[in-house]
Formats: sequence, C-alpha cells, structure tokens
Amino acid sequence: MSERTRVVILTGRGRHEDSWHDHAATSHELANVMAALGDVDVMVRSAFLGVLVDLDDVDLLVLNIGGPMPGYVEAAIDGAEEDWAGTYDTVEAWARAGGRILAVHQTALALPGEERFEELLGGRWVEGVSGHPEIGPMRLTLATGVHPLTAGLGAVSAFDERYCNLRVAPGSQVLGWVHDDDGEPHPALWVTEAHGGRTVYSALGHDARSYESPSHQELLACAALWLLS
Repeated sequence: MSERTRVVILTGRGRHEDSWHDHAATSHELANVMAALGDVDVMVRSAFLGVLVDLDDVDLLVLNIGGPMPGYVEAAIDGAEEDWAGTYDTVEAWARAGGRILAVHQTALALPGEERFEELLGGRWVEGVSGHPEIGPMRLTLATGVHPLTAGLGAVSAFDERYCNLRVAPGSQVLGWVHDDDGEPHPALWVTEAHGGRTVYSALGHDARSYESPSHQELLACAALWLLS
C-alpha cells in the first residue's frame, strides 16, 4: 500500500438503511479492522445525499449500506431518485476506472433496481428468492490455493447470519460458501474485476458480534490488502 492510504466507510442512512441492522455499530467495527492495517486514514460517513461527490483521493470504499424501508424512497424524504443519480454516476465512474470496493452483508440488498450496482457488486440479494436461517454460530468455508485473498486462511467462524440463494454474476469468482440447515452450500464471498475495478463482497457482518471473531477480522484485513495491492 502507498503511504497513508485513505479508506472511506459508507454507512447506511435513510434510503440506504433498514431496521434490522445497526449500521453505526458495524461500521465502527469495520473502521477498527481497517485502522489496524497501519498507515491508513479511515473516515466513516453516513449515506447523505452528495457525500460521495469526489472519490478521486479515495483508495478503498467500504460499503456497509442496506435497502430502504418500505415507502421511504417513494416519500422522497432524503431526495428524489433524480437527486441521487449524480451520486450513483460518480461511484460507478470511479469503480469502472479502477476503484476498489469492499462490500459487506446487507449491501447486497442496497439500490434495488439499479442493475449497474449489481454489476459493480458482482451479485445481489433477490427479493423472494434469497434468505437466511436464524442467526447463530456459523462457518464460512473458503476456497484456498485459487486466489491471493484466501491464501493461507482457514475457515471463518462467527456468530452471524447465513445468506442463501444470492444471485452471483457470471464474472464473479466465488471464494467462500456457507451451508444452509440442509447442508447445501451457498456462495457468500466473492471477488469481481469484470467492471474494470476490484470488488470483494462478503455476506458476513449482521451485527457487532460477527466482528468479534478473529477469523472474520483476518478475512476482512486480507480482503482490504488484496484490494489495495
């Protein structure tokens, strides 16, 4: 990494939050992991309109956002769709020009209907198809020897949800799976460079308890280091 790497963590607010996730708490935990990398300036920002007007000096964008509460977008409480178009255009252009994105958990539900976001993320949650068993102790099994992100890592154990039946883009490389209650594997960690930049998506991170796991912290650190390499 270059000296004083700049990391921005975008945390859910308004149309980018829901009532099931404590975005502030999990963004705090993400900031701790990023800061531990060393020589990193970490900034946590809420998803206000216009907060991402300039990403030119951002080395890594961490997305910890979610889908809107029913009726929120329609009420235009934090701006109309056309007001947000410029923000989405900025993020897309930055990502396609080589930007680096680490996205976690409920980010797979964000920006429903924005096909370009699904491409940048490498997949997404599909309403009525995707789901998860009850939260509890879980295990993320990793593919080793196929990608530098997972080189030398063991399985991740955490107290978390197991997202199942996510839609994964053809250009994404799956590196980790969770198993549902019937023992069937489901992709829960992948990387993509198909859009011109680099993205890592991890389905882990429902609440702060997940980030207490040393193996989860190690996975996130390795993801950030690969993205910044």
